Amino acid sequence: MSLAVLAVVMIVLMTVGWSWQRRHRNAGIVDVLWTAGVGLAALLMAATANGAATARLLTGAMGLAWSARLATHLWQRVRGESEDGRYRYLRSHWHGHQGKFFAFFQAQAAIVVLFALPFMAAAANPAPRPVGVVLAVVIWTASVIGEAVADRQLAQHRAQPAQRGRTFRGGLWRYSRHPNYFFEWLHWFAYVALAVGSPFGWLAWVGPIVMYVFVRWLSGVPFTEAQAVRTRGDDYRDYQRTTSALIPWFPSSSSSGDTHEHDRR
Repeated sequence: MSLAVLAVVMIVLMTVGWSWQRRHRNAGIVDVLWTAGVGLAALLMAATANGAATARLLTGAMGLAWSARLATHLWQRVRGESEDGRYRYLRSHWHGHQGKFFAFFQAQAAIVVLFALPFMAAAANPAPRPVGVVLAVVIWTASVIGEAVADRQLAQHRAQPAQRGRTFRGGLWRYSRHPNYFFEWLHWFAYVALAVGSPFGWLAWVGPIVMYVFVRWLSGVPFTEAQAVRTRGDDYRDYQRTTSALIPWFPSSSSSGDTHEHDRR
């Protein structure tokens, strides 16, 4: 029942978001709403599960805090900047077809429901193991801090007019072309740890597995890097050749970042 409620809420929320992007010509709002929806999913699953109080409280708190930070960061970008190049490309490619944009927004609503499953699994744990609780908190803390640092480093780079059109290779971005995606993926392992012993524990793996697939092969790395190549050309191609795609690793002067053993947003 809670998943059905979440689905209805997300359909309504994404419909409102689609209407907003139609007025403002900025589809970046979908990222804000998706992230906020994931936080809502964590709260709803925690509130309706019958697991131990520790499992429910941690699930709700971690999911909401992660969502609040990232949604705020994304909203500041959407509110203060023009439409992200990835969505400008889609708008051009789709010739502004609002039916396709509507379907795209509703697909994001469905994905939020899918990502509610790890929360459901963790919150249903009747007796969280101490080691699982500690590991969950450690993973969550490291991933949120890492993602926040990566986001701040990129934002500082983007704020410098002299750096416009140039690929950022500093900080965490020296070791991964997408450190923010990497830490976003890592974050989902916190619920795997918390769900150890849960009757639905296997569902917690939906988070890291599906996030990896989306980030590495669907809407993350390919979508983002296609836009980067369109706008930065050989400068970004050089970055691809020398820097790991996702999992942080030392840069190379010769091997391809896409084929490095440690590659896997």
